[in-house]
Parts: sequence; structure tokens; C-alpha cells
Amino acid sequence: MVAVSDPHVVVIGLGYVGLPLAVALAESFKTTGFDIDRSRIDQLRRGEDRTREIDAERMKASPLLLTSRAADATGADVYIVTVPTPVDAQNQPDLGPLMRGTRTVGSLIRPGRETLVIYESTVYPGVTEDLCGAELERVSGCKRGVDFFLGYSPERINPGDREHTIDRIVKVVAGETPEITDRIAAIYDRVTTAGTFRAASIRAAEAAKVIENAQRDINIAFMNEITQIFAGLGISIWDVLDAAGTKWNFLKFHPGLVGGHCIGVDPYYLSYRAQQIGHDPQVILSGRSINDEMGGWVADQLHARRGHKAGSVLVLGLTFKEDVPDLRNSKVVDVIRRLETLGHVVTVHDPLADGSEAAHEYGLALVPEALEARYDLVLGAVPHAGYRALTAEALRGLTEDGGLIADLKGMWRGVALPGDVDRWTL
Repeated sequence: MVAVSDPHVVVIGLGYVGLPLAVALAESFKTTGFDIDRSRIDQLRRGEDRTREIDAERMKASPLLLTSRAADATGADVYIVTVPTPVDAQNQPDLGPLMRGTRTVGSLIRPGRETLVIYESTVYPGVTEDLCGAELERVSGCKRGVDFFLGYSPERINPGDREHTIDRIVKVVAGETPEITDRIAAIYDRVTTAGTFRAASIRAAEAAKVIENAQRDINIAFMNEITQIFAGLGISIWDVLDAAGTKWNFLKFHPGLVGGHCIGVDPYYLSYRAQQIGHDPQVILSGRSINDEMGGWVADQLHARRGHKAGSVLVLGLTFKEDVPDLRNSKVVDVIRRLETLGHVVTVHDPLADGSEAAHEYGLALVPEALEARYDLVLGAVPHAGYRALTAEALRGLTEDGGLIADLKGMWRGVALPGDVDRWTL
């Protein structure tokens, strides 16, 4: 097989993962970015990235070709699939988007071209070869290992992280043969200054990705459990972590709500596959259970702190993490739902989140003018920069007399509040 020296690369899916990758690839190769959402393509053509991963100036200057028409991506040399891999209502892997993306690629590849198909979507070991490879053959009529070859390079995008960007992180790569692995490495070596790591196999690369987030999930679950224990003892977890963190080998994980598209999802992919082979993944599912229940526990703590009396609540922040607009799998919603069940009237404010998305995904209205009123309870749920900057005067102005300021992430620990305001934190 002869590698194409100047390949045409197509990135399937232009979300938080696909867009930064496509823009980076376009600096070295002819690159087409494909997304089925026409409005997304129209926005990107105007230089608007609603994920805020690529700024307008860089987007407008990029030579990246953008399309929502699959026909525009026919017969490329390399296809990279970066579509979401969520879970369903039963926390089972939902491979629907991945298989639809696979069928799109299958309709575009042609016999005899030795096309390279690389997956970046997070999956459990075996999906790329056993499921995606078979579907590519079925749809295309081409033969794997002759007309097209499989590869895997797990995505490591961290939304909002301006340090660990696509051009600065090590890319794990794997192909179905050593030669294919070399071809994949040659592509990604043009994208990142940190270099590539050749995994032993596609399955090893898939497994590496899924345990990266499962490991974080388990560590955060431990923090959430001890937070609940210490709360019963009247001890703040932040004070404990300040002390424990002075030891050189203490792992500095923090408690909180674990949502988003990776940490709150990937452990279910691993546990699903474990159960398929007859193994009971006790630690993984235990950690997931603790983290999934954290939002309800927080709401119950706040309700008890208010003397079990319902009142008006302002929730500051709805996204799954600070300083990003990403609402996917936000666990702040769990706090809101539980507070509403307990009788509280909840108002939600988030300057970064999209109001139409919040309404569509969760049936929640974002209230931009919410900071002009006063509430019995103000919950700092997501430490956006604007919220971190709130002064004692501003916080007091949001709170009714005898009200409660609740600080989920400890962002106002250094703010001296007036004595007539109650305060709560983990």
C-alpha cells in the first residue's frame, strides 16, 4: 500500500471534538468538515462557533471546507468520525449517531482507493472493528483490508480548556496493521506538537480512552462520598482538602456534580461491555451511582438548611462545567428537579448557555434579568468567571433577609458575607 502524500481528509461531525480537529487538519491538508446540521454549517461559514472552541478570527481565516451535503465528501482519502456516543434513558450505550456516521462514510468510500477510516468517538473495546467495520462493508460493498482500512485515535478534547488543546496533546493512534498505524501517526503528527503514541491495537486504544474518564469518575465519586460523610460530622470538605493537599502524593480531585459528554457517560460504556462478558463491574457502577445521586443529595441538604421550608431559589449556572456553553448531561438539572419536587420555585440564570437549547433539552427557561431580583436561596452551581467575581455586596443584594447563599464549588470561600446571611458549602 502506498500512502497518499497529500490526502484529502473529511471530518464527520463538527461539534466540540470535530471542529477543532478539522480546523487543525486544514492547516496541513485539504480538509472538508461535514455535519448534518445545516444551521451549524451556516454559522461556521459566518465565523460563529457556538461551542466557543474556535474564535471568529481563526474560523474565518481557516481554509477548512464546510458542507452539510454528504456528496461533497465523496471519494476522500481519509475519513475521521467524531460523532457523539451518548447513553440512552437506561444508561445503555446509544450507538445510533455512530452507526449513522458510519453509514454516511460507507456511502462515500469507493473500491480500490485504500481509504483510511479513523474513529475518534469514545466506545467500548471492539466497536470499531466488530460493528463499524462490518457496517462499512455492508453499506459500501467494499472490502475491509483491501478497499478501506480501520484506525482509532481517541479524542481528548476538554471543553473550555485553553491549555490542553488539540495541537498540544499526545494523540494515541492505532490501525489494524502496523502500516496503517504509521499512516495515522503521520497525519496526527502534523496536527500536534506533543507527538503520537502508537497503541498496541485498536482495542487497546479504545480501552485506554474509556478508562481515562472512568478513572476520573471513580475518584470524584470517592470525593463525593466523603463529602457526604463529613457533612454529617459538620466538617467542610474544602477545609479537609486544604489540609490533605499538602501531602506530595495526594490526588487533588474535587467533589461536585459529574455531568458532561465524557465522565458522566463513558463508565457506562465500559460497564456495559464488562457485563456482556459476564463480569460484574462493581467499582465502576458504584462510582456512577454515587455521582448520579449527588444532585439530589445537594438539594436535600439545601432544603434542610432552610428549615425544610420551600421558597424562591436562584440557580446560578446550568452548563455542565465552568466557562463553557455546553449543556449536555448537566447534573445541575438534578438539583433543580429535586428542589422543585420539594416545593421551591426555581429561577435559572446562565450567561453562557443557549436559552433555546435549555428549553429544548430540559424544559427550563433561562432568565437573563434574574440578577435584578432577590431570593430566599441563591445557589452558585457553576463557577463561571462572572459568578466568581461577584462581591459580598452583590451576593447580599440577591438574597432576602435571612436568606441562604449556597456555594457548591467553594468559589466564594474568601468572600466575607454580612452576618444576617446564612451560607452553605460542601
